[in-house]
Amino acid sequence: MELDLSADGHVHTYLCGHATGTMEDYVIAAIDKGLQRITFLEHLEAGIDYAPRTWLCDDDFDFYFSEGDRLRSRYGDRLQIGLGVEVGYNPECPEVIIERLASRSWDRIGLSYHFHRLPDTRRHLNLLSRKRDNLEIMERYGCEELLSHYFDALIEAVATIPADVLCHLDAGLRHLPGRRFSGAHRQQIEVLLAAVRRSGMALEVNTSGFDLQGTPFPPTDILKRANELGIALIPGSDAHQPSDVGRYFDRLPELLSATRQPLPPSEKQH
Repeated sequence: MELDLSADGHVHTYLCGHATGTMEDYVIAAIDKGLQRITFLEHLEAGIDYAPRTWLCDDDFDFYFSEGDRLRSRYGDRLQIGLGVEVGYNPECPEVIIERLASRSWDRIGLSYHFHRLPDTRRHLNLLSRKRDNLEIMERYGCEELLSHYFDALIEAVATIPADVLCHLDAGLRHLPGRRFSGAHRQQIEVLLAAVRRSGMALEVNTSGFDLQGTPFPPTDILKRANELGIALIPGSDAHQPSDVGRYFDRLPELLSATRQPLPPSEKQH
C-alpha cells in the first residue's frame, strides 16, 4: 500500500487559536518544499466547555472557505489546495456534529477525539494538551482510565460520524510522562482498526509523533496491522507552523517498507 508523499493531508493555521501562520504562509511553504497538494484540516468541535477555544467558529469557517478560494485562484497552477476539517467527536451531541458537517462541502473530513468531560462537572479535559493544568488532571484521574475512555470514544466515533480519515489514532495523553498502553488498550486498538476497516475510512500517518515518540502516530506495529487489514494510509504533518509542512515525510518510505513485513506470531493481535 503506497503513501502519496507529494501531499500533506493535515495542516492547521492561526485560525484554530493554537497555531501560527496564515493559510497563504502554509501554501507557500508547501510549494517551497515541492509538494503537489496540501489539505487544510481545521478544527471543528461541538458542545465543548474548554478555554481558551482551540477550534473554529462558523464565522472563522466562512473566512476559511473564502480565503481558500482566493488561494486556489492565485496558486492553483502550482499547488492543489484542499479545504477540509478535523472534527472532534463529542458523544453527548453526535447529531449536532453530523448536522454541522453536512452544512458545508469539505474536501476531506478527518475524525479525532480531544475533549473528555470530567465527572460531576461541565468542564472538559483536553486529552492531547501539554499544559500543566491538564497534565495534573490526567495524573489525578489516571492514564489507564483516561486512555480506555479515549479509545472507546474513537470506536464510537468511527461508527457514528461520516468521515474520510481517522487522525492520530494513538495520540491520547501524548504529553503525559510515562504513558503506556496496557493489554486492554491494545485490544481496544484492534477493535478500533476493525471499525475503521468496516467504515471504509483511511488511517492517518501523523508525522508530528516523530518529535514526541520517535515514530508517527500511530507507530509501526499499528500501521502493520492496518496494512494487514487493507486500510488505506494518508500522511499528514499536523502542521501548526509553516515550517512543519511535510515534516519527516522523508522517513516514511522506510517505515512503510517495515509495515509490509509480516508480523511475528508473538505480535499478531487476535
